[in-house]
Amino acid sequence: MPVTDDTRPLAVFDLDGTLADTAHRQHFLEGARRDWDGFFSAASDDPPLAEGVRRAVESAPECEVVYLTGRPERCRRDTLDWLARHGLPGGEVHMRRNDDRRPARRTKLEVLKRLGRRREVRMLVDDDMLVCDAAEEAGFTVVRADWAAQSAALKDAQERQGRT
Repeated sequence: MPVTDDTRPLAVFDLDGTLADTAHRQHFLEGARRDWDGFFSAASDDPPLAEGVRRAVESAPECEVVYLTGRPERCRRDTLDWLARHGLPGGEVHMRRNDDRRPARRTKLEVLKRLGRRREVRMLVDDDMLVCDAAEEAGFTVVRADWAAQSAALKDAQERQGRT
C-alpha cells in the first residue's frame, strides 16, 4: 500500500457493476460449472459505466479516490491497466486475497473500517446492496450504484461464493 501524506477524505469506489460493466462476461457465471478464470480474464474488456466514472472523476478534487473490489489479487495488473485506460483517478486498489471466499459484505466492510481508522471515508459507492447495507449499519455514507443492470449470477458470486 503506497504511503501518502494526502489528508483529503476518501471516496471509495467498487469496480464491477459500479465503474465496470460486467454484462458481457456474466455468461461465465451461469450454469452449474462457473468459469472463474474466464470471468476474471474478460474483465479487461469491460466497458466503463459512465455514471460511475463521472462520479469518481468528480470526487477526485475533494477526495482521494480509493478502489475496493472483490476481484482477487491475481487480477491486479489487468485492473490497474483498465483504470488507467479509462481515465479514472489514480489511487490505492484494495483487492481480495486469491484464497478469500468470504462474502463481499464482510471483506469490504473489513477494509472500510481499516481505512476509516486512518482517514475520513466520505463515501462508499457500490452496487452490492448487502455491502451497502453493512456499510451503512457501520456508520459509513453510501451511494448505491444502481446504474448497471443487476445480474443474479453476479449477486450470488458476491455473497455466497465470495468471488467478486
